Amino acid sequence: MMPEGLQYYIAVELIPSIGSILAKRLIAYCGNVETIFTASHTALQKIPGIGSILAHEIVSHRAAALKRAERELLFIEEYKIKTYCYSSPEYSELLRQCEDAPVVFFAKGDIDFNRTKFLSIVGTRNATAYGRMVCEKIIGQLAERGHRLAIVSGLAYGIDICAHRAALQNNLDTVAVMATGLNTIYPSAHTATARQIVEHGALVSDFVSDTKIDPKNFLKRNRIIAGLSAGTLVVESHLKGGALITAEIATSYNREVMAVPGRIGDAASEGCNALVRKSNAAMVESAADVENVLNWEQTVASVPAKQLLLFDGLTAEEQQIVALLREHGAPEEIGTLSYRTNIPTGRLSSLLFELELKGAVKTLPGNQYMLKT
Repeated sequence: MMPEGLQYYIAVELIPSIGSILAKRLIAYCGNVETIFTASHTALQKIPGIGSILAHEIVSHRAAALKRAERELLFIEEYKIKTYCYSSPEYSELLRQCEDAPVVFFAKGDIDFNRTKFLSIVGTRNATAYGRMVCEKIIGQLAERGHRLAIVSGLAYGIDICAHRAALQNNLDTVAVMATGLNTIYPSAHTATARQIVEHGALVSDFVSDTKIDPKNFLKRNRIIAGLSAGTLVVESHLKGGALITAEIATSYNREVMAVPGRIGDAASEGCNALVRKSNAAMVESAADVENVLNWEQTVASVPAKQLLLFDGLTAEEQQIVALLREHGAPEEIGTLSYRTNIPTGRLSSLLFELELKGAVKTLPGNQYMLKT
């Protein structure tokens, strides 16, 4: 069942020049959202922050906005989209505290936005092997230490998609906040992961269906990534980028900001190192650091890493590869593995693919491989 007045909640932010802040001000002064669409120009211009020009915009465009919202109701019904209006108890309480929180947002999936623990993880689209490793490690540790949390990110390349996939691999929920309508997965390469997220979390957007891909929308969606969580962790970032903008937004919301340090001189870590150096973020090297910053208590004893050599179902050749990777303890290039195992590269490539499917090995850039811990 759709919330009462949903068409009006959708329509109000479709009026040109009316964003989330002004929309909520209009609702407050008008008494309810429906009155915005019947109030006179004279009444509207008296509302603080509106004035004659904006009042004219509202009166001129509100009929078209309502018509577009009506079409959106059909999309919502057809695809079983859940809607969260600012005034409803199901709306995220953390997000509601943010001045520029959307009047309504949409979700495909099933998740309680008022559950205890949400953690936003963001970072560069050009993630390094180090960044992906740390991201997977921290999420894995949080799961092992008994935290039933949801990982929030933006479905983008790099750290974002790594965070989503690590959450799924550790049986955690995950929320992907999108810069498009829910009928468009961007990038399309992440469609399969998006389907998994629907089953174990939610795809979230405050944009109506068929919204065109627009760079400014990616910055706008960052406020939801920061707003849904008590804390935001930046895993890797250059000196400029969306991850640092999300961190700034989180700071403005009085939320905790954390950053993973990197090696001096590594461009992908310059942003994180700057956050820590300027005391704009707490340094995080493990799940324990996240617990300390967010005052989370570990609920179960730490679970030791799986011993891949004891996995059932590995062939003799697969065991040989795993043993070599385990002994070396660092990524190995396929040519080196072929030399050490005396397995031809063609055959070795097939074996490594099978090991990846079995969850024992992961692929890194440069045709390198390492054990998945």
